[in-house]
Amino acid sequence: MPRGNAPEAPGGEPVDRSVRRWDDRGVTAVEMVLLAPLIITFVLVLAGLGQMVSGRNAVDGAARDAARAGSLERTAGEARAASTSVVGDQLRNVCVSGSVQVRSTGSGHEPGSLYTVEVSCRVRALAMLGLPVTTTVSSTSASPIDPYRRSG
Repeated sequence: MPRGNAPEAPGGEPVDRSVRRWDDRGVTAVEMVLLAPLIITFVLVLAGLGQMVSGRNAVDGAARDAARAGSLERTAGEARAASTSVVGDQLRNVCVSGSVQVRSTGSGHEPGSLYTVEVSCRVRALAMLGLPVTTTVSSTSASPIDPYRRSG
């Protein structure tokens, strides 16, 4: 006679659930050994992609600030020097050293015109992971030169 609600075997005997057909001890350890490196790699790749997005934003901001700094100067030479200084300060820890390029693309430095700057550099994308993968990022920005200022 079965006890309580215990399931019965085909012969009418109660099924003993404490006896297992397979021994599954250690399965969790094997799963962790296989899955942990995959999860850690996934998190590190996400962090590397975050570095690329952060680098893109830094280059955009540096181009904007360089154009503004150059538009405030009186001569084209001073504008180039100010732009280069601003970009160098802002991208020091973002780009691979020696890869920062600043180029003035405006048609001059006359009052009322636009001072345009193009900034490009190789961003340390996955370098934090030990992978020598870099991405070249460039951005262009323009700022108006005040038409009522004195030049020269």
